Amino acid sequence: MTPVTRQLRREPFRRREAVSAGLVTPAALRGPHWQRLYQGIYIERAAFTPEHHRMWCAAAQLMMPARAAIGGRSAAYLRGIDLLAAAEPVSIILPGARTTRDQPMLQVIHGELPRDDVEVLTGFRVTTAARTAFDLGRGADRIQAAIAVDAMLHRRLVSLAALHRTADTHPGWRGVMKFRDILRLAEPGAASPMETRLRLVITDGGLPRPVAQYRIRDDAGSFIGQVDLAYPAWKIAIEYEGDHHRDQATFRKDIARFNRLQAAGWATLRFTADDVFKRPNKIIEGVRHAEARRRTQELRT
Repeated sequence: MTPVTRQLRREPFRRREAVSAGLVTPAALRGPHWQRLYQGIYIERAAFTPEHHRMWCAAAQLMMPARAAIGGRSAAYLRGIDLLAAAEPVSIILPGARTTRDQPMLQVIHGELPRDDVEVLTGFRVTTAARTAFDLGRGADRIQAAIAVDAMLHRRLVSLAALHRTADTHPGWRGVMKFRDILRLAEPGAASPMETRLRLVITDGGLPRPVAQYRIRDDAGSFIGQVDLAYPAWKIAIEYEGDHHRDQATFRKDIARFNRLQAAGWATLRFTADDVFKRPNKIIEGVRHAEARRRTQELRT
């Protein structure tokens, strides 16, 4: 590789600019050392990482019109929130006439994009945190919408008050009423997508909304632990058990904490991904049974 072509390493570049500057020839771009990403956009083959969404965002920005912005789950990803499916294309929002078309790994969303809804983040032109949450919160999948809004609130990228203002300043937009419903469900304390899913299973089952990330202390005031969800009045703790709980060190800590919760009079319910996705009724019945037991105990005392 010559000193000239070294200028093209690691980051995507525009074909026409590189050729015009004499950095590479059209014939060389058809060779084994370069990878085409989009029409007219290339990267050095050694730097090509197809699973790296940031690379695709950098490439998409080189070809999108100046008035467009990266949005949706791609904008969330650039803010540190990974909600992407495998091999998900970059989402860009384009106002006005559609001058950029979908390509593999590129989804063009035609829609309004007020200037106040766009900012520059680490070199990327993206929708603001509030607009990103607004767009994701209006998505077709209610659970995915709730997960996205919870994640952005939990990371403190935006506040509930700011999202309510966003809904107010975008009246008449498609899905705005659905977004308001998502805000009523929103929980800044939700620390993971599975915690959001578990909470929605419980509330959709007709149960009261539990408290997220509740800190439990014993009668002496000593801290026992923080649980995913809780009904403090009934002393019921609800935990999502992910795969990370299976390693030996975590398992031992979980047992010790479980014993301390039990000694402090707390009932602990533990559920897995299979329960959430395949056996939601088991979760609802488990919580109802624990609640009924607590009420019976209260009547006896």
